[in-house]
Amino acid sequence: MKKFFVLGVLFALPIVAYLFFSSGINHFAKLPVLNEEVQDLQGLETLDGNPVTFEDHISILAFFGNDLQKIRGNTFNLDQKILEKYYDFEDFQFVIVLPEEAKEQVEDFVEQFSGISHSNKWRFVFASPEKIQSVFNSIGSPHKLDADYFSPYVYIIDKEASLRGRDDDEDHGTLYGYDSASVAELSNKMNDDVKVILAEYRLELKKYKAKR
Repeated sequence: MKKFFVLGVLFALPIVAYLFFSSGINHFAKLPVLNEEVQDLQGLETLDGNPVTFEDHISILAFFGNDLQKIRGNTFNLDQKILEKYYDFEDFQFVIVLPEEAKEQVEDFVEQFSGISHSNKWRFVFASPEKIQSVFNSIGSPHKLDADYFSPYVYIIDKEASLRGRDDDEDHGTLYGYDSASVAELSNKMNDDVKVILAEYRLELKKYKAKR
């Protein structure tokens, strides 16, 4: 009897383990949607005059103000902890919204970073103070822009212009954005969340191809 019991456990255990982990994968496969109404960037352009949009892109959105020398550490952290790992994903982009007076600084900034960063992946777009504030407000986070239209927090925006983040974060409860000044937060939280959303879209693409 013991023999049959042991054999039954050995047979059933892998099946139970598979069902447990597969249900866990399904449960955690999607990064929570925190806001479905983030304002898109229609009318905003890069220094080269190219339009930028959230549509059909997974975007990291930042508001880095009008003094780019002040945010060298933030951009370096983002480049090394996030962009370095995912820059080869075609639909992945970094969008930096800046006041129009910051245009003169961007070329020098990109040139300075070109040797240590994938600076060609950064999309610098320029807007009036009113437009910057409007886009920022549409995110719906508790964060604030300072007088220079700067915030250290960066946000994950999906292909439908929805804000993604955590609704059960152990430190913040709801995690709307990630502090780009914190290497620990970028490494331990944002990196994991970017990985989840990229995997989510890859899975959707595979399902779409399978149906065709």
